[in-house]
Amino acid sequence: MSDFNSFINEDKPTLVDFFATWCGPCKMMSPVIEEVKNKVGDKANVLKVDIDKNPELADKYNVRSVPTIILFKNGEAVWRTVGVQPEDLLVAKIYDHQHTKSDEF
Repeated sequence: MSDFNSFINEDKPTLVDFFATWCGPCKMMSPVIEEVKNKVGDKANVLKVDIDKNPELADKYNVRSVPTIILFKNGEAVWRTVGVQPEDLLVAKIYDHQHTKSDEF
């Protein structure tokens, strides 16, 4: 859990896919999440959290159905969605939250 917290508290965005191994839509999301990870490279963290192995995280972030995808930045959940999502939407959301106003000139 401390590793999870260190990732979500970073200034760069962290996309978290809360999933379950028994979930059909989650299996559909798995290759999408991998493609997102490949596209964004080191511009963001991309994590997968199995809710059956990490029920405390699922409870903490009010995950009631899977897949639930939450985008964190600086420890805050800045965006969330439920269900199968297209790769381009996830990549766009990451880039939307990549820079803060203090990064702009």
